[in-house]
Amino acid sequence: MKPLLAGLRFTPLPGLMLTLLVSALAMHLASHTWAQRLGLSALTLAIALGLLLGHTVYPALREPVESGVDWSKQKLLRLGIVLFGLRLSFQDIAAVGWVGVASDAAVLLSTFALALFLGRRWLKLDRQSATLVGAGSAICGAAAVLATAPVLKASAERVAVAVATVVVFGTLAMVLYPVLYVLAKSWGVSAWAFGLYTGSTVHEVAQVAAVGQALGPEAANSAVITKMIRVLMLAPFLLGLSWWLARHPAAGHETQPLADIKSPQSRTELTGHRHGQAQVHVPWFALGFIAIAGLRSLDLAHGLIPPAMLQAFVWLGTWILAAAMVALGLTTHAGAIRRAGMKPLLLAGVLFAWLLIGGALINATAHRALG
Repeated sequence: MKPLLAGLRFTPLPGLMLTLLVSALAMHLASHTWAQRLGLSALTLAIALGLLLGHTVYPALREPVESGVDWSKQKLLRLGIVLFGLRLSFQDIAAVGWVGVASDAAVLLSTFALALFLGRRWLKLDRQSATLVGAGSAICGAAAVLATAPVLKASAERVAVAVATVVVFGTLAMVLYPVLYVLAKSWGVSAWAFGLYTGSTVHEVAQVAAVGQALGPEAANSAVITKMIRVLMLAPFLLGLSWWLARHPAAGHETQPLADIKSPQSRTELTGHRHGQAQVHVPWFALGFIAIAGLRSLDLAHGLIPPAMLQAFVWLGTWILAAAMVALGLTTHAGAIRRAGMKPLLLAGVLFAWLLIGGALINATAHRALG
């Protein structure tokens, strides 16, 4: 038996099957009404199941499945981000106009800049943690954290902590925003305008959809569209982050990365200039994300993809991303999360306050200037 296990250790199949099976369970749970009402996406449930298994049965199974779990965390993550582009189209931009685009861009940039400034100067967090928490708050929650991690070569523990902050404050948003909507209506704010505010400030797509159900169809429609435009900004954000890291090569490696984030794949995601100049890290999955979103845009215009096939690929993309989240949970240790302390949560709380207040000011300014 021992030689068999030793041989299995070097094939990704057992670990890959484990992450795919657990992620399928997460997707099944996410399809239930109770999960949708709570805004629990398949990604959130996947990392929760991964953490549960990682602290119970996974240690006994580690030897035959470890390489496959690492493979899921590296390769499936990138493929899942590419397929995430099928949820978006450039027509979404036209649906909300320049008000929605400008609000999204201003919220994203201001939130991320605030995360870096406060995280580094005030809380003295390492740059990886501040960047991951900032990306999750500024863009699209867990998916943004997952997409940013390979660019930073961030450890699994820092990624898990950042995802946890998204869950905490995204859940709080689902309780708070319907109450704010009642107040906003009394001040004359339209349902469409409040939907724009919701989409530009709430963390996860699933959380925006859950809030939208409580707000009504008009607000829900503008909220989801605005949120998807914010997700579309993930690709240029990753490219910009890669360019910045190339100009400040020490910034992304202030702390020693763990072995689980090093991969040959990460070394293929490099283009740039040699002869003494810094190389620019261009994540291929970010370019693939844009390309797939472009394909989806062409499909809406010309009907290139049969609806059943499109739905199947969207489902596949979610399944793959959820498998990467399971792998992340399996390899994250509670002790490492405890060692992170309250600082990441405190940073995420300040960013949440900025999304609530600053986001409202940004949206109001955009409506006056461009509406």
